[in-house]
Amino acid sequence: MSSAAPSPPATVSGASYAAAAVTMAHYKAADSKREQFRRYLEKSGVLDTLTKVLVALYEEPEKPNSALDFLKHHLGAATPENPEIELLRLELAEMKEKYEAIVEENKKLKTKLAQYEPPQEEKRAE
Repeated sequence: MSSAAPSPPATVSGASYAAAAVTMAHYKAADSKREQFRRYLEKSGVLDTLTKVLVALYEEPEKPNSALDFLKHHLGAATPENPEIELLRLELAEMKEKYEAIVEENKKLKTKLAQYEPPQEEKRAE
């Protein structure tokens, strides 16, 4: 048995203490930024949406061949509209209005034309 006294703890020099403090501050800053970003994602609903899509994938009885395609498909429905899609919807609505106007005009013109044409029975008699 050795009766040697335990050695005193090593002291940290001033330079290495400063380096350690800088490193710790860096980690705290990174954690702070990470936490801010997490709160941002939570506040904007991203975390809830991702969780719901991942749960849907987990509960899928037959797992799709591509989990990424599954996520893209399900997230696509939940995301705000693509500006191009919105423009196409507006164009479609305008075209429907024009179509309805043309159909109405066609009915009026057919009625007007019927006034000038003899009835179908009179045409056959001639």
